[in-house]
Amino acid sequence: MKRLVSDAFFDSAEKNPLKTAIICDGASISYGELAKTVCRYSNFLLENGVEYGDHIGIPMTSSIPCIALFLAACEIGAGLVPINPSMPAAAAAKVFDSGDVKHLIANKAFLRRAGDGLCSEGSHFCLDGDHPGAISFSESEKCSEKRPVCEAVTGDETLLLIMTSGSTGDPKPIDISQNCKHIRAKVFTELYLLTEDDVILAATPMYHTLALRLVLLALRIGAVSVVLPRFTPALWMECVNKNKVTFTIAVSSQLAQISERLNEGADISCIRCVVSSSAWLEPAVKERLIEKMNCEFHEIYGTSEISSPTDIDFRMSAEKKRSVGKCVPGARIRIRREDGTQAQPYEVGEITADTVQKFKGYYKRPDLTKAAYDGEWFRTGDLGYVDEDGYLYFSGRIKEIIVTGGINVYPQDIETMLLELPNVRECAAFALTDDSLGEIVALAASPADGMELSEREIAVACARNLADYQQPRKIFIVDEIPKNAMGKISRVQLGEIFREQIS
Repeated sequence: MKRLVSDAFFDSAEKNPLKTAIICDGASISYGELAKTVCRYSNFLLENGVEYGDHIGIPMTSSIPCIALFLAACEIGAGLVPINPSMPAAAAAKVFDSGDVKHLIANKAFLRRAGDGLCSEGSHFCLDGDHPGAISFSESEKCSEKRPVCEAVTGDETLLLIMTSGSTGDPKPIDISQNCKHIRAKVFTELYLLTEDDVILAATPMYHTLALRLVLLALRIGAVSVVLPRFTPALWMECVNKNKVTFTIAVSSQLAQISERLNEGADISCIRCVVSSSAWLEPAVKERLIEKMNCEFHEIYGTSEISSPTDIDFRMSAEKKRSVGKCVPGARIRIRREDGTQAQPYEVGEITADTVQKFKGYYKRPDLTKAAYDGEWFRTGDLGYVDEDGYLYFSGRIKEIIVTGGINVYPQDIETMLLELPNVRECAAFALTDDSLGEIVALAASPADGMELSEREIAVACARNLADYQQPRKIFIVDEIPKNAMGKISRVQLGEIFREQIS
């Protein structure tokens, strides 16, 4: 196994060089031109101090040059450490330090903001012009358009270090190899029957693994990759219609917004398959999307460490709409009790997985890697159960359990009930500290558009439908629920906001 990702791309380029490879923000590039760009970038990096095994920090934008750089890293055996381009310099320095970043590739705006303190031992590159002390990527135009010979590359070296945070808030670098990305793409290509005739949309930030996965799904089989640099429901639907998108994976928060706009006249009938990812999709939203999109509609469960070990097609499993699916090929799920034994069907425990899609480990953190496994089973930190048919049901994060008076309360049980109210757009249950009970259940909820919502109405619904220990002691009506860049609810931020308000 060598450069499986870039080899597959170059095979596609050789087969059909004139075909459009990427469409992004009004620009496009053919397979042949993209192949030449990747070769120039690869040789340019090698000629300017980047060596096999070096790690490159990159504020990753949703752009053709950044995709070309991803493929160039595959070619030369370098690792990329992608970050949010808006990340403060101090936070970027912390991430880069944890990932042993030697070089930096960035736009002028980031280089001006970050100063010269980042990655001082290696090369600085400027993607979009000239910057003092940085090497301009315009110089890459002079480089060879032949693939470099890189005998050291095996495909098992680090390709991506994706950062997550531990309980201390310190970065935990998720180490993903080129061969791992190839295996993940292969599983999804076969699962969704993708071919070179597909048009595949990526509409999430490129510094997360989902967008790169979608781009790779297209480029390895010779399909068209469409990249949406900025998401709004209107832009998404316009992009789908204009480019005749046939397949996409979208995060649940995006799909919730899209579901509210499906009656506004945009024709998205070209889509044959949509997959929901990132966070559990609310039942009412799921029903609207299944009814109105008139295509295959799937939901997947997973983490950055293991990708997506389960999938469900709701048209084939209509009676399992609260599930996040059964195991995909090459994956197994096991529900773990606190004592390490296997739980019975319908018994809630920690979701563990063994899959061909799993990561290499946490970079230079063997202690964290060891703690993340129970034998061969990766411990997700999520709670769930399986039914008698092997379908997985998600119950929330272990860290999000609210322990009130010694009793465990699962936030999702409360949220699922409340989301059935027509005037609740979104809600989140979270913990607030309490002197007598340790923690109490708190709840934030936002009203549906054009509707009113009161604390009393929520309290009445909870009293009627929830057990005593599940009752929220504090209820807050808010305009928006805070979320991270991938649309997941930030319960930690909610706790911080309302802890200050009631203190």
